[in-house]
Amino acid sequence: NITNASTKVNEYANIHTHMREYLKLLRFLKPHKGLLFLAGICMFFSAIFDGVTLSMIVPLADKILTNKQIIVPTKMPVFVANFLARVNSIPPIVLIKIIAFTFLAVFLLKGFFGFWQGYLMSDIGQKVIRDLRFSLYQKLQTLSLDYYSRKRSGELISRITNDVRIIENAISYGFTDLIYQSFQVVLFTFMIFFIYLKMAFISLVMFPLVSIPIVQLGRRLRKLSRLSQEKMADINSLLIETITGVRVVKAFNMEDYETRRFAGQNKDFYKLTMKSIRRNLILNPLMEFIGAFVGIMIFYWVGREVIAGKLSFGVFGLFLGSLLSLIRPFKKLSQVNAMTQQALAASTRIYDVLEAQPTIFDSPSAVELEQMKDKIAFEDIFFRYEEDEGPEVLKGINLDIKVGQLVAIVGPTGGGKTTLVNLIPRFYDPQKGRVTIDGKDLREFTVKSLRALIGMVTQETILFNDTVRANIAYGHLEAPEKEIRKVAEKAFAHSFIMKMPQNYETTIGDRGFKLSGGEKQRIAIARAILKNPPLLILDEATSQLDSESERLVQEALDELMQGRTVVCIAHRLSTIKKADRIVVLHEGRMVGLGSHDDLLNDCPLYKKLYETQFQM
Repeated sequence: NITNASTKVNEYANIHTHMREYLKLLRFLKPHKGLLFLAGICMFFSAIFDGVTLSMIVPLADKILTNKQIIVPTKMPVFVANFLARVNSIPPIVLIKIIAFTFLAVFLLKGFFGFWQGYLMSDIGQKVIRDLRFSLYQKLQTLSLDYYSRKRSGELISRITNDVRIIENAISYGFTDLIYQSFQVVLFTFMIFFIYLKMAFISLVMFPLVSIPIVQLGRRLRKLSRLSQEKMADINSLLIETITGVRVVKAFNMEDYETRRFAGQNKDFYKLTMKSIRRNLILNPLMEFIGAFVGIMIFYWVGREVIAGKLSFGVFGLFLGSLLSLIRPFKKLSQVNAMTQQALAASTRIYDVLEAQPTIFDSPSAVELEQMKDKIAFEDIFFRYEEDEGPEVLKGINLDIKVGQLVAIVGPTGGGKTTLVNLIPRFYDPQKGRVTIDGKDLREFTVKSLRALIGMVTQETILFNDTVRANIAYGHLEAPEKEIRKVAEKAFAHSFIMKMPQNYETTIGDRGFKLSGGEKQRIAIARAILKNPPLLILDEATSQLDSESERLVQEALDELMQGRTVVCIAHRLSTIKKADRIVVLHEGRMVGLGSHDDLLNDCPLYKKLYETQFQM
C-alpha cells in the first residue's frame, strides 16, 4: 500500500511538472495572443464548415437518390427534427440545386478560413522563433564567463538552432492541430450526440482506449527527443572543434580519425531519430485499428435499426460518418502529443539558458568609473572556478599596481597568471578578498564603465569574418576613416592592409583565416590603440611568431604601451627587463615581487625561469 501510494504521488508530481513545463512552453505565444485569437476564429469556422459538409451531403443524398423521407431517432432535438421535416417536403430536383450552390459557398468559405488559419499560425510560429532566437542570443551576451566555462560551444549553438526548430514545429504545426482538431472533436461529438444519444454514449466509452497508447508513447518520445537533442549538441561541438581547428587536424594527418568520430556521432543520432520515427509511425495504424473496431461495432448495432425501418440510411450514414470522422482528429492529436513531448524537452533546454543568471552584474548603487588616479590593488585574493569545489587557483594574493607602471607577471604554466589579470575587468569575481581601483571595490563601479578603461591583447587573437575596417573599429564603429588608418600605421599594419585586394574593405575570413599570425596580432593591436585605454592588459602576443613578425608586433606593442598602465603576462626577457615590477606566481601563490635584478638574487624560481626560459 505504501509503495502504491508513493507511485501515485510520483505520478501526480510528474503530471504537475509536465503541466508547468507545458505552460512555460505556451509563454512563447503570449506576445502574439492577438494573432492567435484571429487564427482561432478561422480554425473554428473552418472546422464548422468541415462538419457542415458532412452533415449535409449524407442525408440529403439519401433523400435525392431514394426520394424517401428522412427517418430520424425519436429523441432527436426538436429544432433538428423540424429542419429535417422541411427538407422532407422539398422535391429532389430542387434539393439538387440547393445543394449545388450551397456546396460551392461552403467550400469557398472553408478555403478562405483554411488559408487564413494556416497563414496566421505560420506567421505566429515564425515570430515566436524569431523572438526566441533573439532572446537566447541576447541572454548569452549577458551571461558571465563562468557560464561558458561549464558549457560547450556546440551545446549552446544547438539550443539556438536545433532546439528552436523543434519549438517551431510544435507551434506552427502542433499547436495549430491542437486547436483545429480539438474543434473537430467537439463538433463531431456534438453531432453524434444529437443524432443518436444512446449510441453516442456507447461509442464514446470505447474511445478512451485511444489515450493509453498515446500517453505511453508520448513519455518515451520525450526521453528520445532529449537524447536526440543532446546528441545533436555533441555533433555541433565536434563540428566547431574540427572546423576551427582544421589546420591542426591536417598538420597531424587526423582527417580519417575525425571522420570516424563524426561518423560515430552521426550514426548515434540516426539511431535515436529512427526510434522516434518508429514510435510516431506506430500511432497511425494503432489508431486506425481502434477506429475500425469501434466503427464495425456501431455499424452492426445501428444497422439493425436501419433494417428494421426505425432509422433512414442517410441519418445512419451521417451518424457513422461523424463517428468515424473522430478518428482523424484523434490521430492528429496523438501526433501533436508526440510533437509536444519533443518540444517540452527542447523547451527545458532553452529555459536552462533563459533562466540562467549572470554572476557578474552591476549592483543597484554602482557608479560610473571615469578614470584611475592612483592604483589597482589586489587585497588577499582567493579564487576558484567552481564555487564550492575544485582547487583554488589563486591563494592570498596581495599586490598594488600604480598608475603608469608596467607590471610583468611570470611563472610556470598553471600558476594562475591569466586568472589574476582576468579579475581586473571583472570577467570573474574572487570568492574571498577584493580588487580595488583607487581604494574602491570594482563591484562599486558599473561593468561597462570599468571595461571601457581597459584594453586587452592576448595570444589567442579573436577576429571576425568581416572587413579589416570593421575589425579595427570593433567597439568604435563610428570611428572615421582617418583615425582607423592612423592607428593601423601605429600598429605597423597599414602597409600589408594596402596590399590586400580591397584594402580596408577586404573581408578577412572566419577568425582571420586569410591572415598570418603576425598580421592578425597587428590588427588586434590597432583595435586596442583605437580604444585608447588608460589600462592595458597583455598576454604577450609574440611567443608564437617568427622573428620578423615578432619584431613588428613588438614595435607595435611598444607604441601601444606608451603612457599607459600595463599589466603584462610576460614571455620575453625584453619585456621583463622594461618592467617596473615583476610578479612571480607559482601554484596560485605570489612567491616573488620586485625588479629583475632583485628577483635574480632573492627568488630561486625566478632565477630558474630566467635561466631555462627567458634566455632561450
